[in-house]
Amino acid sequence: MKPCPRDLLTAMFEAAVAAADPLLCVPQHLPTGAKGRLIVVGAGKASARMAQAVEAHWSGPLEGVVVTRYGHAAPCEHIRIIEAAHPVPDAAGEAATLAILDAVSGLTEDDTVLALISGGGSALLTAPAPGITLEEKRAINTALLKSGAHIGEMNIVRKHLSRVKGGGLAAAAYPARVLSLMISDVPGDDPGTIASGPTVGTGTTPGDALALLERYGIHIPDSVRAHLTGNTPPPAADDPRLSRTENRVIAAPQLSLEAAAQVAREAGVTPLILGDAIEGESREVARVMAGIAAQVRRHRQPLPSPCVLISGGETTVTVLGKGRGGRNVEFALALAIALEETRGIHAIACDTDGVDGAEEIAGAIVAPDTLPRAIAAGMNPRAMLDTNDGHSFFENLNDHIVTGPTLTNVNDFRAVMIA
Repeated sequence: MKPCPRDLLTAMFEAAVAAADPLLCVPQHLPTGAKGRLIVVGAGKASARMAQAVEAHWSGPLEGVVVTRYGHAAPCEHIRIIEAAHPVPDAAGEAATLAILDAVSGLTEDDTVLALISGGGSALLTAPAPGITLEEKRAINTALLKSGAHIGEMNIVRKHLSRVKGGGLAAAAYPARVLSLMISDVPGDDPGTIASGPTVGTGTTPGDALALLERYGIHIPDSVRAHLTGNTPPPAADDPRLSRTENRVIAAPQLSLEAAAQVAREAGVTPLILGDAIEGESREVARVMAGIAAQVRRHRQPLPSPCVLISGGETTVTVLGKGRGGRNVEFALALAIALEETRGIHAIACDTDGVDGAEEIAGAIVAPDTLPRAIAAGMNPRAMLDTNDGHSFFENLNDHIVTGPTLTNVNDFRAVMIA
């Protein structure tokens, strides 16, 4: 019996999320040989679930503070969980970050800081550099999100406008030992990019951050320009205060893609992982994926059907309209348009944290009849893509996917199945 494409794609996405569950990947990496206090701190969409895993498997005393996105909390007894805004920081995030900095201050070399870091931490862990206000950081962050800058570029700017990113958290904890457990949501799994690397020294300069703001036409307040020209970089990789810090990536997109591929194999569909670090404008990536799918359909290359093309990474959206959208529904809508005359192709595109953009929607499903149904319902697919209104498009078709917070985050998951 042939698998139902929608059911198979959904099962693959669920397997990708399950492979990155902190309850599975955190326990084996807990510190050993701790002599003094164990202080647990963290930031990110998965950080509360990570804290829950620590409490479930740590036998000694512990304390700490973790900040996560609104709605992503998990019950803990000894670790304080604070919720704050994402993707644009708010006062709750600033207060939580100050509490984290307070928790790691005054420690000794016998103490251990366990830092639980995951995607989303760049917005949630917010302590503006001296002279810069939270509102100025909010404005720059909002502009960057709309600019089309990729995640690495955004995080360079964030590091140089922060007291805590780019190794600032680890420096504040010195001389305590710091073990940072990271769940990667970034292409390439660079620890310095995950949540803007609060425990990783930076190799960029304030001038690099200033150049990026100018390249993307972001308004630069006088206070920000003064800070970036004042030679006040975050800690470098060889900073002595980072000498007792260890960074471990414990879950990453590739592992989730492999878990999804295994689900496909078991269903008799050949998987092909195209990459775990694919970047670019969502609609451009969609056109490329559509071209590969069409090649499979017409010429059985690079492999015959039935097969499924799997990819991860983080695409971007240059916001031009005022629609409701995120990078995954933008990809899905652009893919449906590009596949208009290609039959027998289904697809899924979702964010593994359950939130695509700012909406409580993980992503969407594309089917061969997506465009005909949309047109019959009175929608104009191309016009909705032009206004970045992917959420409305798929919601109207009941082809949106709602998971609620998954409490993990290994970036985007895309699968294109050719029957």
